[in-house]
This record gives sequence, C-alpha cells and structure tokens, in this order.
Amino acid sequence: MSYKTKMTIDDLDMRGKQVLVRVDYNVPIENGVIQDDKRIRATLPTLRKILDSGGLAVLMSHRGRPKGKRDSALSLAPVAKRLSELLGKNVTFVPDCIGEKAEDVRSKGVPGDIILLENLRFHAGEKDNDEDFARQLADGADIYINDAFATSHRKHASMVAVTKFVKQAAAGYLLLREMEMLEGVIAEPNRPFVAIIGGIKLSTKIGVIYNLLDRCDKLLIGGAMACPFFESLGIMPKTPSFEQNDLGTVRQILEKADSSGSNKLIFPIDAVVTDKIAPEGRSVVSSFENIPEGLMIVDIGPDTVALYRKQLESAQTIIMNGPLGAFEVDKFSHGTREIMKVLVERAEAGATVVIGGGDTASAAKRFGVDSRMTHVSTGGGALLEVLEGKSLPAIEALTERM
Repeated sequence: MSYKTKMTIDDLDMRGKQVLVRVDYNVPIENGVIQDDKRIRATLPTLRKILDSGGLAVLMSHRGRPKGKRDSALSLAPVAKRLSELLGKNVTFVPDCIGEKAEDVRSKGVPGDIILLENLRFHAGEKDNDEDFARQLADGADIYINDAFATSHRKHASMVAVTKFVKQAAAGYLLLREMEMLEGVIAEPNRPFVAIIGGIKLSTKIGVIYNLLDRCDKLLIGGAMACPFFESLGIMPKTPSFEQNDLGTVRQILEKADSSGSNKLIFPIDAVVTDKIAPEGRSVVSSFENIPEGLMIVDIGPDTVALYRKQLESAQTIIMNGPLGAFEVDKFSHGTREIMKVLVERAEAGATVVIGGGDTASAAKRFGVDSRMTHVSTGGGALLEVLEGKSLPAIEALTERM
C-alpha cells in the first residue's frame, strides 16, 4: 500500500480543530540539556502549518524504554523547553499523556496553542497497541497527524490504534519527505544507482541487501559486514561473532548476485584491524584472508576506499545505510569519512544522495557533512523496512484519500 493514496496535512481543514500529532522526540538528553535537536527541528514545518491554519496542536511522543513505568530521567519536559525556543512561543507541558490533568489542559487550549504530552511509554498500553489507551489519547481530537517516520514501523497505540478514534488521520511533512525520498529513490532512481550497506549486524540488513540487489546497479558492502559472505565463500574461517543461521541467506544473496551476471555485489579488498576499539588500539591493514588471530575489523582499508570511490564517481543516485567502521574512534574513522566525502562530492554534482540509520547519521554529523547530503533520514528500523520493500503499519492506518 503506497503512502501516495493517504491523506496529507495539506488535505486538512484545521481551523478551530484540535490536532493530535505523533512526533518522534526520542532525543539524547544529558543533565536536562538536549544534545541533538535534529528530530525536533524536523517537525517544525508541520507544527507551523497547524498553528498558522488556526489549529490547536497536541503533541505526543515516546522517549527511551521505560517499560510502561514512570521514569523522570526519560521525561519530555526538556523537549517542551527547547521546542518553545525553536517556535518562539510557549509550549505547555503536561506531566502525563492521559488522565484528568491532560484532559483539563487540552480542553482549555485554544487555536494557536501548542501542548506537549508526557512520554507515551510511561504507560504499557502504548507498546501493546491498546485500544482503550488509544481512545484516551484521541479524546477531544478532531484530526490526527503522523509526523514520526522513525517509529512508523511499530504497531503502537499512538501510531495505529489511535487512528480508529479520529475522523481523519493524515501524514505530516516530515513523514511525507521521508517517504518521497526513500520510495522515490528505490522506485525510480536516476542511474547509475549505487547502494552502500555497512554496520556489523548482518541479520538486520539481509532483507535490505536482497531487495536492493534487484534495484541498484552496484551494491557496496561495508568492512565487517563482509565477513559472513567471505566465510560462505571459504575465503576466511568461521567468525563466532556472526550468527551462523544467517549463512543460508548469505548463500542465497550470493547466488542471486551471480545470476544477475553483472557483478553487482562489491566487497572490500582490505581492512583495518585492531586488538582494541580505543585510541590506543593497534591499527594494522590486512587482507581478509590473512587477518592476524585475535584482531578485529574496525574499518575498510585504503585499497577498498579507492575501489569504492571509483564505483561511486559516476553514480547519480546513492543510498548509504550503516558506517564502514568504528568511526567513533578517530584512527578507525578514515574509511567512513572518506566515502562520505565522496557522497558530498556527488551531491554537489547534482546526484541524489540519501543516508540514514542512527549510526550513519551520527557519522555524517561527526564529520560535519550531514547538511550537505540530499537527505538524512531520521529513521532506523522504519528506514530498513522501507529499503526492504515492506509497508509500514502506521502509514497503512492513515485515512485513504477519497
């Protein structure tokens, strides 16, 4: 089911209406100070549209994993303060998302007001997709807007069940931007289309690799991500850190790549290995066949950087999901940094460059290149499901256009 058949914020008459908005304000906070407000900023176009249209905005979000119990360390109160600063107007914070206090504040709100409810996950009903909890969230709301792409793969009460208790459920601008970029890139890419898949845990990326093989012209595999493939090919010994039950699927991927007859799947040819992921760790360049015993892969090597640069130099569409090494440690960040430099070059030359996943976005920010990409996705799990070709439950739950 395509997001294109669903109602959007531009289809709505919000004047005088209470608009319930699901946002994703799961942001890092230390000592009451927000460390990265990107997810908050990303919702501002939707919030301004509601307020400018004469609507009352009631926002709801989760933060962290409080397991259905109140945890003051995971309160959204600091978010309300930051959002007030960004909007230049007061944001009323409610210390619960349901109950008498929330009902009272919402009933007294007037058009142009903005209210932020407390962490949804302080109630077990959120993750259980509980309809009674969803009904309480929706009480008094005329319209529901989903602007939380990053959690749209989850069948939670504020994402799915809540849509049963409002007249209209529509997509906000952040959700639309994410889907337009991701689905558009996959369905109708300008070619050559190159995908880069990195990270460590292959089990979360198998579906992505399998799906993208049908769509891209080249698929570049990150450093440690290559190990199960090389193990399957007999190039390197068994690696206990990888899940052996993935090897059957790895073989299917290799067979699929071989059957295409176009050498789509490109693997690293050297790696940086170490005894410790720390600044004092050793840094040794090695082929995959000859990795010294006891050392672990922490980056792609210089020959791989050169190989991947060549594969990317004419690409017109690029997707990157997952870093290519332990970029958090400077001495092991070279591969990820250099490839991201290439992505910036391609974006500035007019190519469409989309990156996403928490670590990938963090790497781009660390290297100061996040603003120079075509699009940096706010999603993790939701991004992976879109790249796998799956539909998202929270988008399916939105109202169909008439």
